[in-house]
Amino acid sequence: MLKLWPLSRVLVTRTSGAIFARTNTTAQDKVEVFVDDKQVFVAPGTTVLQKAGGRDSSTLLCYHYSIVNTASSPGYTRRMCSGFEVESRLIEKSAKVRTLYHDKLSIAGNCRMCLVEVEKSPKVRTLYHDRLSIAGNCRMCLVEVEKSAKPVASCAMPVMKGMRVKTDSPATRKAREGVMEFLLMNHPLDCPICDQGGECDLQDQSMAFGSDRSRFTDIEFSGKRAVEDKNVGPLVKTIMTRCIHCTRCIRFASEVAGVEDLGTTGRGGDMQVGTYVEKMIKSELSGNVIDLCPVGALTSKPYAFTARPWETRKTESIDVMDAIGSNIVVSTRTNEVMRILPRMNEDINEEWISDKTRFAYDGLKRQRLTTPFVRDSAGVLKQSDWETAFVAAAEKLGTTKGDEIAAVVGGFVDAESLVCLKDFLNKLGSEGLCTEEMFPMDGAGTDLRSNYLLNTTISGVEEADLILLVGTNPRFEAPLFNARMRKSWIHNDLEVAMVGPQVDLTFDHENLGDSTQVLQEIANGTHPFSKKLNSAKNPMVVVGSSILQREDGSAIHSAIVEVAQNARKQSGCGEGWKVLNVLHRVASQVAALDIGYKAGVDCIKQNPPKVLYLLGADNGTITREDIPKDCFVIYQGHHGDKGAAMADVILPGAAYTEKEGTYVNTEGRAQEARLAVSPPGLARSDWKIIRALSEVIGVTLPYDKLEEIRSRLTEVSPNLTQYEKVEEANYFNQSQQLANLLKASLDSKPLTVNQVQLKDFYMTDSISRASQTMAKCVQAATEAETAKY
Repeated sequence: MLKLWPLSRVLVTRTSGAIFARTNTTAQDKVEVFVDDKQVFVAPGTTVLQKAGGRDSSTLLCYHYSIVNTASSPGYTRRMCSGFEVESRLIEKSAKVRTLYHDKLSIAGNCRMCLVEVEKSPKVRTLYHDRLSIAGNCRMCLVEVEKSAKPVASCAMPVMKGMRVKTDSPATRKAREGVMEFLLMNHPLDCPICDQGGECDLQDQSMAFGSDRSRFTDIEFSGKRAVEDKNVGPLVKTIMTRCIHCTRCIRFASEVAGVEDLGTTGRGGDMQVGTYVEKMIKSELSGNVIDLCPVGALTSKPYAFTARPWETRKTESIDVMDAIGSNIVVSTRTNEVMRILPRMNEDINEEWISDKTRFAYDGLKRQRLTTPFVRDSAGVLKQSDWETAFVAAAEKLGTTKGDEIAAVVGGFVDAESLVCLKDFLNKLGSEGLCTEEMFPMDGAGTDLRSNYLLNTTISGVEEADLILLVGTNPRFEAPLFNARMRKSWIHNDLEVAMVGPQVDLTFDHENLGDSTQVLQEIANGTHPFSKKLNSAKNPMVVVGSSILQREDGSAIHSAIVEVAQNARKQSGCGEGWKVLNVLHRVASQVAALDIGYKAGVDCIKQNPPKVLYLLGADNGTITREDIPKDCFVIYQGHHGDKGAAMADVILPGAAYTEKEGTYVNTEGRAQEARLAVSPPGLARSDWKIIRALSEVIGVTLPYDKLEEIRSRLTEVSPNLTQYEKVEEANYFNQSQQLANLLKASLDSKPLTVNQVQLKDFYMTDSISRASQTMAKCVQAATEAETAKY
């Protein structure tokens, strides 16, 4: 019996042209379809993936629309519908009839409604994917349609009025068994040694729908074909004899990653999937093809032969390698991180993660600080115990005036440790708490959250129709944000312009030049692009945090505020739409600014302290040359990197997979990182180290449990503990008024970015710098630059 749930997920796929969706109309006409003799009425213009529900149901139906011809019509709003939630309600509830009616979405133009049927668990599909276009290659979704001469592929079958579909008839089952027999005809018997074993779609479907024997024996068959493996870089391992030509990897590379490196050659039995010529897949998202591959043709090269999925423990956490906060699953075994996989979150990373997120985990076990160190009278760092290290640090901190103590925090520090360090130094009389990342403090500065957040939100990019990028290369600074823009560029005709250097964003965009004069002209409204920006319905202005590190960062930010506010007023987008956006690069910056840290280390360089506390500060923004020779440096962190090299006392901390912590991403969303493995050696969570040190000095902090310190976070800034929520920032008008009071002027230097090429993406922090896999990627990307193809 067919039962339908009240929530549906739209899966509109672009086949040609743009997709135009209108959300303010009610569909009246319904198409009558019979599925397994059960009558279903479906409103035309609606695409629904309906999950199976009820006690006696095992059928999963997907009504999927392809756009054949589309034309822009007045009143239609462009919208990318993949993953878009719509409401549906059952308007007739009888034992025989389930009538489905949708009143929230209709599609303009000449539409075809395609019925994708998946019966029983596991799902009957090896080719279809929600976020990729339909190819119809595998034929595992065959269904029997009345009056059709043969079974049809339901993923590409137009629904017609009165159509009768049989999803579990003997003919349907026999057809699927035959298709599975063909898929296994050339498939090697590699299951015992295949890394895909245990999570292989082909295994599952062969078990559910295949036969217990094959007719392709050595007597009648010339043998299984063999295909040469391709070398596509240091991340993806290929065993192409296992490939079943589903083309998921090709479609992902072309549609999501924006690179045309993968394709097919040959026909029939000679068809092969590869890179045409031997070369690296030059994409920062290439590792996602591993998750997409339904068989063991594409697997993780660093993970090869290390563990089976059922041997590992899975911990849901978040990524801190950039400021997006991608949701991940950390797989561990025997207190070691074995691999990192993406976790679905429609608002942030969907189901993709960057290659640095996926593969830099081997840096978590190299160059680690596992024991305290204290520098002796000869200037040599020697291993110590916690008591000796605490006494050495407490002696200096306790005898130094508060205004002569300063601290710098790095990009991996969690919010709990940030507020703990601030409370600790405040008790010692110090207010010199700074972040490595610079941010303009003039005007409204960091007093208004709207000045330093991605106010439109990551998913809000899909509603924008024009984006102006200033001094940022989101492809490498925030790959998942760039993927969102590409998605909207494909499906919503998003226009993108950039003020900055020439970079490859994987989609077409207009480069307005790298001169600050261009930015000033746009702010003044005299540049030709100003007219386009002001006429956009939902414009966005995105400035990269890297460009704000310049000496004229205040002037740049002031000009950006002016551009955003002018666009907001002229476009008529309303108060609900946020135009001003800042794209950060590090995971801790937003939380640090929320708590009250000063952005940048200029105040420390201008007023050198006698005691400097470095909490995970490893990017070299402050060096020994910037402080007096007799300055006592305490370093607390998890890697022996730039910060540890200049320290007099080293306190080993925990990495993001080794502690419970709160991180706030660039849009202001608080998320939890969860403990997956224990810290190595004597290392401890950062906030616990600071709490213990405060007790040794005699200024004990009033919390010693995670719940208590999170209560303190709520006192400081309530949004820090409102997990998975984005608190809207306001006061844009006040920000503009304060910005107008600034007398700073723009420098004549061109606007540049730090990460221009793929090789600049892989090693940007202490974890990725310690990763051998990332080092191999840098080497491969460098060699690829000089390659002929």
